Amino acid sequence: MINYEKDFYGWTQEQAGLLRAGRLLDLDIANLIEEIETMGRSEKRELQNRLTVLLVHLLKWAFQAERRGRSWRLTISGQRINFMDVLSDNPGLKPHLPLLLVNAYRLARINAAKESGLDLRSFPDCCPWTWEQIMDDDFYPET
Repeated sequence: MINYEKDFYGWTQEQAGLLRAGRLLDLDIANLIEEIETMGRSEKRELQNRLTVLLVHLLKWAFQAERRGRSWRLTISGQRINFMDVLSDNPGLKPHLPLLLVNAYRLARINAAKESGLDLRSFPDCCPWTWEQIMDDDFYPET
C-alpha cells in the first residue's frame, strides 16, 4: 500500500486501480472518505468565491458610478457565467444557495470597501438584490 501522507498522487492512483479492480476490501476507506468530503467542500468554496467576486463588482458598480467601465461589466458577465458553470456541475449545492449568498455578501462587502476605498458602512448590511437580479445578464444596479 502506498502511504497517503508520503505520496498523495501515488495513493490516488492506487486507490483508483483498486476501485477499478473491485478490490474494495483493500481500499484506504478512512482517507477516501476524507478526500471525498474535501472535494465537496472545495466545490462549495469555489461557488461561494465566484459569487463573492460577482457581488463585489455589483457593489462597486452601484456605489462607484463614476468608475464604471467595460472591464467591470465584463467581470460581472464573466462571474455570472462562472457561477452558473460551477452550479451546473454541482446541482446538489442548490439547497445551500441562501446561506452561500449571506456568506458571500458579508465578504463581498468587506472586499468592496477595501477595493473602492469607501467606508464599509456605505454598503447595505444585507444583500440588496434578489437571486434573479444577481443572475440576470441585463441587471446592473443603481444606488
